Amino acid sequence: MKKIIVVGSIFILLGFIVGNNLFSKRIELIKEINKNNTYYFLEEGVYSSKEMLKNNVSKITQKVVSENKDYYYVYIGITKNIDVAEKIKELYEERGYKIKIKEKKLKNEEFSNNVSQFDILLKEATTFDEILTIERIVLSNYDDLINNPNILE
Repeated sequence: MKKIIVVGSIFILLGFIVGNNLFSKRIELIKEINKNNTYYFLEEGVYSSKEMLKNNVSKITQKVVSENKDYYYVYIGITKNIDVAEKIKELYEERGYKIKIKEKKLKNEEFSNNVSQFDILLKEATTFDEILTIERIVLSNYDDLINNPNILE
């Protein structure tokens, strides 16, 4: 009887160790998958009317406007790399803009692949014009694949 209890305890302990190991691996995998869907949006501002939006962002030539619950969100950049987001934010703030970095989750494989490729270019870009050119393409891609591009029309 004592032998059965010892063997049973060993199996329970082994089951706990193996189960805990498998569960922790699954959590790591889920975190990695979610990390791939994380984007950093550089937000210029939030406006409550189209009129305010048009008046305040007329000088920003490249932007994406997203409408959500009667508010208009203006984004001037999108990246999957926090370092690139900080770099773009700094460049805009040097020009007098107040930029916030907002983390969002998106599920669109084509957009994800495109942004990942452009992030490689953005890491190497050194001038504001280079970054604007790259982000113009990213924002256009976002409009085409995910956003409604007709808000300002």
